[in-house]
Amino acid sequence: MIAQEIMIRQVYKVKESDTVRRVIEKFIEHGISGLPVVNDRNEIVGYVSDGDVMRYIGKHEDRYVDFFYASILIQGDNEQFEERARRLLDLNVMSIAKTKVVKAMWDDEVENIAAMLGKKQIKKVPVERDGVLVGIISRGNVVRHAFENLL
Repeated sequence: MIAQEIMIRQVYKVKESDTVRRVIEKFIEHGISGLPVVNDRNEIVGYVSDGDVMRYIGKHEDRYVDFFYASILIQGDNEQFEERARRLLDLNVMSIAKTKVVKAMWDDEVENIAAMLGKKQIKKVPVERDGVLVGIISRGNVVRHAFENLL
């Protein structure tokens, strides 16, 4: 079995010029937790997840860094949670998206994709063919197709 046989072909995605507001709207509207980010040629240029959002809006504690001869304080957030969340909405998606994206090719074996999803501890992997986004595969897709005839 190969990727194109189980991938979801209608992929929710955002453009690299979109704001995080658009990402959050799609998360809520479609009940999803991650989206590929594409350019005008539908090439994958990033991936944004709910984890990226959590890292931004979560409280950043003060940190002390000790060197051999000195210590410095890296100050955490002075903003309140709601202020950080509000500021995030107007940022460009690429300011929080991962640009090193784990991808699958349309003809990759599903067992290799399963290994990738497990090893890298990611929920979904975008699928590309000839350099453009053509689908997406989640852990759920792999489980359903692997076990549907065995149960």
